[in-house]
Amino acid sequence: MRTRSAIIVFAATAISQPAIAHDGHAHSSVLPWTADPWILSPLVLSAILYGCGSLRFRPRLTASRRASQRRMTSFWAGWCVLAGALISPLHWLGEQLFTVHMIEHELVMAVSAPLIVLARPSAMLLWSLPKSIRRRTGQAVSNKAVRKTWTFLTNGTVATLVHGAAIWAWHAPVLFDAAIESVSLHRLQHLCFFVTAFLFWWSVIWKTNRGLAAWHLFLTMLHMSILGALIALSPKVLYGLQTQTSGNWGLSPLEDQQLAGLVMWVPAGIVYAAAALALVALWIRDSAKGGAGGTRIIAS
Repeated sequence: MRTRSAIIVFAATAISQPAIAHDGHAHSSVLPWTADPWILSPLVLSAILYGCGSLRFRPRLTASRRASQRRMTSFWAGWCVLAGALISPLHWLGEQLFTVHMIEHELVMAVSAPLIVLARPSAMLLWSLPKSIRRRTGQAVSNKAVRKTWTFLTNGTVATLVHGAAIWAWHAPVLFDAAIESVSLHRLQHLCFFVTAFLFWWSVIWKTNRGLAAWHLFLTMLHMSILGALIALSPKVLYGLQTQTSGNWGLSPLEDQQLAGLVMWVPAGIVYAAAALALVALWIRDSAKGGAGGTRIIAS
């Protein structure tokens, strides 16, 4: 099968071929890590702030120590997935193959974002700041306008629509190929995916009734599956620039596009479907116990 052959060619080509970036510049090594300061700086800064905040906050942990430990584990897991998607050789491979690029996007939106949301990192990040700055930041976050904006953006319907719009807009062939040519657009694409995914997952995990949250997850799974199917079943190549180097890896441009569509259609759909089913199960359990059936936790 050609797919199996392509996997073998991945390894062989990685050893034998020079690396070429999406902006046309040759890399200095095979399967390189990305050293883009616009990506590295926020990753490193967030890691430092969260690490310092965790050390400062640790003495204040009492009965909730185990829950706090789970949240810290969730944050670091999400951070590692995000870093792996954006700076590891996976990112470079995504510049060569549409299939890997799609995997990179799904890791950002469907794995990293929910893990970081589950961690609710705001408290740790605030505790990393000096006392005076922490107080001013807390006051700014508590500002009525800021809270209203946050409440609006994390409303289930709004977050679902915004996240869906970002996914469909950036996967329009013209805009997607433009992001392949432009480093700035490529950064903006990843930022939009992560930020809108963060808002979306925050709304379904912390803000919305679990039954309604499951519905938003189902809708997101549905429209992503439709988009993935449209990409996978297209009889012609839609993403010319993204698939132009597919032949170096044993795939034709159309086969690369089909596999990329399948990644969005099936594995990504499974993640959203599993999350929806988990929320439905929790909703039914809470309803049987006479509970509220949802969480309404606002970031502090």
